[in-house]
Amino acid sequence: MQTTLKSPASFEGVGLHSGRPAVATIRPALPGRGIRFVRTDVSGAPNEIPALWHLVRQSPLCTRLENEAGVAVATVEHVMAALVGCGVHNAVIEVDGPELPILDGSSAPFVRGILWAGLRQVDRPLRALKVLKPVEVTRGAARARLSPHDTLVVDFAIAFDDAAIGVQEKSLNLSNGSFVRELSASRTFCRMADVEAMRRQGLALGGTLENAVVVDGDEVLSPGGLRHADEAVRHKMLDAVGDLGLAGYPVLGHYQGERAGHAVTNALLHALFDAPDSYEIVTCDVDTAARLPGVGVRRSEIPDVA
Repeated sequence: MQTTLKSPASFEGVGLHSGRPAVATIRPALPGRGIRFVRTDVSGAPNEIPALWHLVRQSPLCTRLENEAGVAVATVEHVMAALVGCGVHNAVIEVDGPELPILDGSSAPFVRGILWAGLRQVDRPLRALKVLKPVEVTRGAARARLSPHDTLVVDFAIAFDDAAIGVQEKSLNLSNGSFVRELSASRTFCRMADVEAMRRQGLALGGTLENAVVVDGDEVLSPGGLRHADEAVRHKMLDAVGDLGLAGYPVLGHYQGERAGHAVTNALLHALFDAPDSYEIVTCDVDTAARLPGVGVRRSEIPDVA
């Protein structure tokens, strides 16, 4: 069974990097349409951008999609993670600018909007991407790997000099509602030492202490501190879930990331699709579908911060 929303859900805020106000609305979509972005502010050119791995264009610090006409939308990873984590397979995300709103820097507001809009199952077979053989990419000290598994499992490891982050590792089986409970509220993060450098490059113009975790050495500067002691690695896992959502199918596989970012995870998808013997597209039976992210998730599991 494929899943879409029962009704639209809207979100308003600024773009993290552009600093521009933006309104995004997630709307129900017909079965088989997958996830698509629509730039409502664009006329005179195709404004629909499928949420697919091969349309990712290099962009620092976020995932940016661009269609063949050059129409782009940035910072899609948090809403993609929310859709994957809530088990939504078909949706149209309308946005009136070049970047999704950052909201609180996590996926939790998107999750709340999706679950309050309600989910509707459609009597149409659901297909998934099953990893058959390990695929791995490395970029300097960063590494990402996909290997066979009967559901989606994400492992991640990070290491930062700042004591407020330090070395963190976490592993999570994404079956059912674990994304909503364990990852969705974890916010994007950065070091204070990097903030001014990013702004000189025209990045993080919409960033504040309210929509990102900012650390300086052993100090957390954002009001209220951390939502989890290991919030940083949880957010990296959240990003990986969103970027894997661009495969175009639910992924049945074990993702392992070490210091990996958006570009490395996208390179991993390129390597996977470049090796046709490393995966197959399967029709989910009842048991397989029951192990996918989002199955059985309830509103009561939405984090209090959302």
